[in-house]
Amino acid sequence: MTFYDDDKTNEGGEVVPELRLKIEGDYGDDVSGKRELIPIINWEMRTFSTPMLAVLVFASVALFPTILLPSTPSMWVAGMAFGYGFGFLLIISAAAVGVSLPYFIGSLFLHRIQGWLEKYPKKAAILRAAGEGNRFHQFKAVTLIRISPFPYMIYNYCAVATNVKYGPYILGSLVGMVPEVFVAIYTGNLLHTLADASHDQHSLSAQQILLTVGGFLLTVLATIVFTVYAKRQLKILQTEEELLLQ
Repeated sequence: MTFYDDDKTNEGGEVVPELRLKIEGDYGDDVSGKRELIPIINWEMRTFSTPMLAVLVFASVALFPTILLPSTPSMWVAGMAFGYGFGFLLIISAAAVGVSLPYFIGSLFLHRIQGWLEKYPKKAAILRAAGEGNRFHQFKAVTLIRISPFPYMIYNYCAVATNVKYGPYILGSLVGMVPEVFVAIYTGNLLHTLADASHDQHSLSAQQILLTVGGFLLTVLATIVFTVYAKRQLKILQTEEELLLQ
């Protein structure tokens, strides 16, 4: 994350400080704050009422995973409009629907999905491991899959074919999504701060910049720690499953 503090002179000769934020995310997203994203944020906040924003966020987080669309931008909006408290409850309740729909839809194509898993046994070993053992083992495995970089939208549909029960699946999914949800809410709060600064035409203070950078670095560090731990544990489960297949 890089901050740029440029001085731009307007027609009247007055110097207007302009603060731009550049974030390069885990998926290669390149967001230029003031000129690209912040005007959209300001438009959304002006156009939709708070109840309407809540409905839109809930609907998108609940339905987008079913049609293989990312719901992270909607989580940002939740962070901007509702903060950590209600924003978290809104996202996690919608996410419960978002991971449940593909699970039940996948049951309609159970044999086809099982055929795909059998065709690629090594690649599917990590998924099959989540369906082994008792309910606590399944809960732990699903949680690790959610925390890891594994494509979660694919797993939503494949989970039912690995014999993982719905109870451990839904609980593990929600627990495993908590870090992602808090990162998204934090990002939304950050964008809201930048949107306010842009609207009022003033730059962030040194203290605000330090807090923003510090919070961002802590968030990134926590995400890395969770991800590395999850990948190591999943590797162990995958190795155990591959040994059983031999």
